[in-house]
Amino acid sequence: MANGKRSRGAGVFDVRLVIALLMGVYGAVLTVLGTGFTTEADITKAAGVNINLWAGIGMLAFASAFVAWARLRPIAVPAETDTATGEERNG
Repeated sequence: MANGKRSRGAGVFDVRLVIALLMGVYGAVLTVLGTGFTTEADITKAAGVNINLWAGIGMLAFASAFVAWARLRPIAVPAETDTATGEERNG
């Protein structure tokens, strides 16, 4: 910013946060289903694995990794760009 150019973050428009939100919601639903609503018959059908619980935990881990990635390495959007050429304007 020494030469007067500014950039701003993508914020909530970052696609990584949208993906994290979707995966987090689906992961939370599967985790709740896996802990509270899975019967022994369902576990038997899945070869002895509570697949809803493990898939939900995996999705929550994936979502938290995406949120961490978006927070640690934010996307910088230039303040002004020329829409025809995509180059920054000086001035």
